Amino acid sequence: MFEELERLQDSFINDYGIPGNDCIVLKDGKVVYRRFAGYSDLENRIPMNGKEIYNIYSCSKPITAAAGMQLIEKGVIRLEDPLYEYIPEYRNVYVHTGGELVPDPAFPKRVTRVGGEFVPAKNVITIKDLFCMTAGFSYDTDAKCFKELWDETDGRCPTVEAARALAKEPLLFEPGAQWEYSLCLDVLAAVIEIASGKRFGEYVRENIFEPLDMKDSTFLLPAEKLDAVCAQYQCDIFTREMKNCGKEINNVDCRCHPYKIGSEYESGGAGCISTLEDYVKFMEALRKGGVILSKETTDLMTTDMLNAQQKKTFWQAGYSYGLGVRVPDPKQGTTDFGWSGAAGAYMAIDRINGITFYYAQHVLFSKILDMRADLYSAARRALTGR
Repeated sequence: MFEELERLQDSFINDYGIPGNDCIVLKDGKVVYRRFAGYSDLENRIPMNGKEIYNIYSCSKPITAAAGMQLIEKGVIRLEDPLYEYIPEYRNVYVHTGGELVPDPAFPKRVTRVGGEFVPAKNVITIKDLFCMTAGFSYDTDAKCFKELWDETDGRCPTVEAARALAKEPLLFEPGAQWEYSLCLDVLAAVIEIASGKRFGEYVRENIFEPLDMKDSTFLLPAEKLDAVCAQYQCDIFTREMKNCGKEINNVDCRCHPYKIGSEYESGGAGCISTLEDYVKFMEALRKGGVILSKETTDLMTTDMLNAQQKKTFWQAGYSYGLGVRVPDPKQGTTDFGWSGAAGAYMAIDRINGITFYYAQHVLFSKILDMRADLYSAARRALTGR
């Protein structure tokens, strides 16, 4: 039944050099496919066992979005609220206009603006802009403001202080003018911390991880527990070639690099550490509704929020973007919502067909990143015939 999915999963290991991977498919809440293969530690020949702990990078974003939607559901924050009501530093921000938007050669989906001038922003950043990636931020974790904060805090860079520091950087465009993958969900994490009165990671633990029995998930793993994380690899960011594992994949520090800008920084956009079994519990809660969020709130979270202008810069074909997740475009035949992570995590929740799909690996910048949707498509075909 799942022969195509199994072949694709194996091809990532055999043809593209991924050391090991894990994949699960649920239909109406029941596991119908689960397969892990390869090695969790290639050098030491440690086989995958299905219990690996991974940096899930941008698959953190849906968790942060769900935490924010809880506060919206409770009336603690509102989508239309100006960001400066929570972080006053954003009352008067500047926009970098003119010049040219230039992709980062190492991260082509990230851009910086070269040339031009700085002018006061005409629009205010709203909470909705944070959810929707339309605030005007970049994804520059090496920005001057963070380097200064590192020095000022002796490398701690707490979440809220980092969000305040980011207000010093000019925006790439007027808030609301376009969609841009950025640090929006990191700033949302700071808003959650301020609005809830609890450290962001603590709020998530109490309101998402503990209710769902996600015992191996956290946004701030103590240094002494880093050894519990699965060996992490990266391939050459320019060639993406991975066939020669000895030369082109290098074991890297398992801390959340480069998105962890300080020892106390809980990155809402990329900082969660989790297991496949934990993360699927979160996904199932969203699919069913009425667990950590009401069905109505999940409906809102998965509603297309981008206007025609914003859609021009959204880069995931066949989808649009909602509140912290990609959302289906019925005109394109897509039915799932979710997101993915830089080291390979990929989530798809299909409430129409009752499918929950999650794939995990631990290789940064791998060549298969644009192929993960094929895995979900194979799973959907196996279950629905289309």
